[in-house]
Amino acid sequence: MWNDAFPSFLIGLREGLEAGLIVSILVATLVRADAKSRLPQVWTGVLAAVALAMSFGAVLTFTAATMSATAQETFGGTLSVVAVAFVTAMVFWMRRSARSLSGEIKEKVTGALAMGAGMLVVTSFLAVGREGLETALFLWTTAQAARESAGPMTGAGIGLVIAAGLCWGLYRRVLKINLTKFFTATGAVLIVIAAGVLGYGLRDLQEGGVLSGKAAYAVDLSGSIDPSAWYSTLVQGVFNLTPTMTWLQVIAYAAYLAVVMTLFVRGVRTPAAPTAPPAEGKSADETVVVRARRPVWVLPVAVVAVPVAGAAGLVAFGTSKSAGAQTVAVSQQECGKGFAAPRTGRQTFQMHNTGDKAAEVYLVDPATNAVYGEIEGLAPGTTRDLVATVAGGSYAWRCVPLGGKAVTSAPVHVTGSGAAKPVAPVSEGDLAAPLDAYKKYVGQGLTRLVAQTKKLSDDIGGGHLDAARNDWLTAHRTYASLGAAYGTFQDFDNKIDGRTAGLPGGVNDKDFTGFHRIEYGLWHGQAAHTLAAPAARLAADTAGLQKAFPTQDFAPGDLPLRTHEILENTLQFELTGDADQGSGTSLATADANLSGTRELLGVLRPLLAARDPKLLTRADGDIARLQGLLDAAHDKQRWTPVGKLDTTVRQRLNGATGQLLEDLAPVPDLLEIRKSA
Repeated sequence: MWNDAFPSFLIGLREGLEAGLIVSILVATLVRADAKSRLPQVWTGVLAAVALAMSFGAVLTFTAATMSATAQETFGGTLSVVAVAFVTAMVFWMRRSARSLSGEIKEKVTGALAMGAGMLVVTSFLAVGREGLETALFLWTTAQAARESAGPMTGAGIGLVIAAGLCWGLYRRVLKINLTKFFTATGAVLIVIAAGVLGYGLRDLQEGGVLSGKAAYAVDLSGSIDPSAWYSTLVQGVFNLTPTMTWLQVIAYAAYLAVVMTLFVRGVRTPAAPTAPPAEGKSADETVVVRARRPVWVLPVAVVAVPVAGAAGLVAFGTSKSAGAQTVAVSQQECGKGFAAPRTGRQTFQMHNTGDKAAEVYLVDPATNAVYGEIEGLAPGTTRDLVATVAGGSYAWRCVPLGGKAVTSAPVHVTGSGAAKPVAPVSEGDLAAPLDAYKKYVGQGLTRLVAQTKKLSDDIGGGHLDAARNDWLTAHRTYASLGAAYGTFQDFDNKIDGRTAGLPGGVNDKDFTGFHRIEYGLWHGQAAHTLAAPAARLAADTAGLQKAFPTQDFAPGDLPLRTHEILENTLQFELTGDADQGSGTSLATADANLSGTRELLGVLRPLLAARDPKLLTRADGDIARLQGLLDAAHDKQRWTPVGKLDTTVRQRLNGATGQLLEDLAPVPDLLEIRKSA
């Protein structure tokens, strides 16, 4: 948990010390001015600031919880970017103000004393409130990044407690801390952490569809780094650096770090402002105008209650928008209970699982089975909002308990106009013909592959290594073009096209087999007798795969998923050069992957054309663009290695692949198999 707690610990320590110093100076100034009677006013302002910060955090949490998944990504990403801006401003402000802070606060206290009790409350409230809001915002964003709140809240709590202890020690003069050095050191660390938060926020905005390029990966080490290892979770928790990062994340991270850290290190230092002393012979308290007394509890209660009431009002307002939403039961026995004809337009339904199994639930047209909205994985006893647009027509709920039979509720008829765009249902039967066509394509490809790997083995066995290099590329391109079947090849895929990731011996490991093992040997000068056994094993494995394939399980629902998974691998391995073992032909593999994607879209085209013809138009244009870029990267059998590509060309390849991935992303949802009653 410490990896998630550390950023919050640092912000709690720094912001707590910053706010604590301000409070200490306020208190010390009043004590020295013999105005101890005004201390309750300071604490009232502090309590008001704390209440405001906690209320702000509650509003953020509630607001995010009531949004759709996409809206949550956009909301969280936006607030992450705002948090980075606040933290950056705070770091620079404290860098400049550490030396003059005491004088500035004393001057404000003196002015507040002269203007009455209310101004002292306002002064302390404003002084501490800014730190509280910054802390609440930063803690919320770090909790979002960590996907849990226990670690960040624990870290922040520890930081605040330590900060309170340090402030007490400074106030009592039992501690001596060089505050300038402290805020400089912690500021530098916070800048690094904020760079990670910025990258995380931009990734959220990409996932939310606000920014493009969510599939344009600049870094992907997922094949060589275990994301669950302690060092991975530590780096991700503290710095928000992940094994897979998009170009936008990397560029923003590097640019922010370079610019902000450079400016911070240069350090803009401003002299402390002169402090105006109180009038000769008078304490600051003597200038106060005597006012009518009011109960001492009125002001503290009022200033604490106002932000709390405001937050409660916002939450109540948000809740009131869904207060009239229907609560609909989800279970095999009570599916659709509580459902009545809604108004037309965008509606929110509160789906409550009253059964004892997790369930899926769909809002459907009972006549056509078209789907208007859905929730997957609704746990027993839980309630989640389902938002759907309703127009005139008939509607019913379809409940599908895990492992149970689908049940459809009684239909209701909605009168009115408007437009609602449902998703046409897809059954296993609809995918049967595309699956048969694709299996036939794979079978033909495996026949060619067996012959090609046999020739590769024969040429290596005969010592004809130049011919073997051509054989290798031909056979590997054939295998790469069968991308949609990878998930069905089971252990054969690792034997035939496995990489060195996770192998203790790397390229020398005994379990490193298949195409990439032979590639390494052919392009690193290994002798024919060394490569003969791996080549014979590859030929045997491809023959074994050909024999096993007709009996392997190829789920119909896998076809839509593979439309983008093939090119995701291309972007992660081929276009980064990570899969290359010396041949420099990663782009040839990418070209074969594109052929496999084109074939897959071909068998799915009739289903997609009936549901989203514009998607096919966009995808066809993207494929033509990417094909043109790949065609320009080779001359007959000679392919340009990825590492030798011009920077502009490489960016265009990544961009074109990323755009194609984005346009293919809706395919799995459009062609998802949904159970019918």
